[in-house]
Amino acid sequence: MAMNATTRFSDNYELKEELGKGAFSIVRRCVQKSTGLEFAAKIINTKKLSARDFQKLEREARICRKLQHPNIVRLHDSIQEENFHYLVFDLVTGGELFEDIVAREFYSEADASHCIQQILESVNHCHTNGVVHRDLKPENLLLASKAKGAAVKLADFGLAIEVQGEQQAWFGFAGTPGYLSPEVLKKEPYGKPVDIWACGVILYILLVGYPPFWDEDQHRLYAQIKSGAYDYPSPEWDTVTAEAKNLINLMLTVNPNKRITASDALKHPWICQRERVASMMHRQETVDCLKKFNARRKLKGAILTTMLATRNFSSRSIVNKKENTTSLTSGSGSQVKESTDSSTTLEDDDVKDSSSTESPRKTGTTKTSGFSDKRTVTVVMRDVANNNNNDFLCCEDKQRSGTPSTSSVVMATSLSAKKAEIIKLTENIIESINNGDLEQYTKLADPHMTAFEPESVGNLVAGMDFHKFYFENNAMTTTSAAGKFNNSASSGRNTTILNPHVHLLGDDAAVIAFIRLTQFFDKNLSGTPATTQHEETRIWHRKDGKWQMVHVHRSASSSAKWPVANSNASSLN
Repeated sequence: MAMNATTRFSDNYELKEELGKGAFSIVRRCVQKSTGLEFAAKIINTKKLSARDFQKLEREARICRKLQHPNIVRLHDSIQEENFHYLVFDLVTGGELFEDIVAREFYSEADASHCIQQILESVNHCHTNGVVHRDLKPENLLLASKAKGAAVKLADFGLAIEVQGEQQAWFGFAGTPGYLSPEVLKKEPYGKPVDIWACGVILYILLVGYPPFWDEDQHRLYAQIKSGAYDYPSPEWDTVTAEAKNLINLMLTVNPNKRITASDALKHPWICQRERVASMMHRQETVDCLKKFNARRKLKGAILTTMLATRNFSSRSIVNKKENTTSLTSGSGSQVKESTDSSTTLEDDDVKDSSSTESPRKTGTTKTSGFSDKRTVTVVMRDVANNNNNDFLCCEDKQRSGTPSTSSVVMATSLSAKKAEIIKLTENIIESINNGDLEQYTKLADPHMTAFEPESVGNLVAGMDFHKFYFENNAMTTTSAAGKFNNSASSGRNTTILNPHVHLLGDDAAVIAFIRLTQFFDKNLSGTPATTQHEETRIWHRKDGKWQMVHVHRSASSSAKWPVANSNASSLN
């Protein structure tokens, strides 16, 4: 691996298609000119980085440079130019380990042993080199290729830290909720053992398809973890060998000083003597549960990660506003910590300074269009043709979105149709809001839907009662700057969906993110024309063949009035 300070990236590599995008970086496939080998180039726009962000980038690059192991996504090159930093990684094309397992025809306890062995090998290499990963979870366990028996690769060292020997200290609150160790939750000094705890959680899931610690309430979840309150319920655990359970117990030991190390775990009989110890029985129940677990974590993860994606949206619109548009507040950052089962990574610094949080969502390219003259819901800059589907993943910018569709016109057409369907559903639900049509709204919204919106003052609300209030009391509402409708004014309201981006999460779930622009006449200002803008994210889930909205996140509005340019606006979801 080379560190080039003088060579230009374009001298050695040829950039190809985009594989992923974050707030400050883009990942693109690249080809090394001298060898023809393919890599994944993470291109960081250093002009947008704060001093702290730049320190994190340097830390990540420094850590990746010293980790060279067949079970770790390797950094091959690092090139610093005036405004960009290029990190050249392995191009891993096999997708997530957990997704591969559910696609297998046969999966046994011995297979789980082989998986965790490779994960432990990567962790042991990190610990031997004084590195603690701090964010071990399924999303960071990738496969080198789609070939049978491809190596498991540990990715994403964005939260990794360097330690001296067996040093334990308070390095800050970092990790993903269900995989956090007791010592981190207790805000006690910690070190290498936090990675072993996460390995214990992962091994538990590998064997039965669901996690050892689970609760909808964050405080109860954390209480379970801090006390190490897990068990092995029947009947699914009855067929798991005692040796496998013993290794989990050694990994999920609450006292970090008594927790097994990575090197000792690799010497455990269930690992090093799997042919003799581990069961070879096919575990179909585990595969079935793991399918549900994968679907749940992706859907729940989308709810939170797209909250972060919302603040990266461009505010380009017909109002031609300046770049400093409304974004999520630091309060939204704290709400991320309310997650119990999402794939969203937490870090105390990220919550304090939400502007540094990098979104894994793709934002696509801007297309131009005009407004419809209908006084209903209009979509501008529709982007259904941009499928953004690939399995080429690299470090923290990875975001699985399906099988590459470039080789299949049929698949591309199907994906475009699905995205168009999600956009149409979103148009319909906003139209029901504009028309005050509660019956239509309840047909499109799940009765147990959740929502983050300005009217809930930073709280997550669940169920329909919160939203019914606005429908049932619309006659009491006079004029609103953004969409708390009233029937008398609905004919003078025009809602435009700007730049919608749809991400398909399998066959039965999707997330759409867009800018919602509402035009109306403010009767409080003698019928003065006014416009408001919200950044919105809506999660759709299909059950029994029927699409329903299960979550919405909407930013506080920014508004413009003529001639007055300030307004406190709100809107119904």
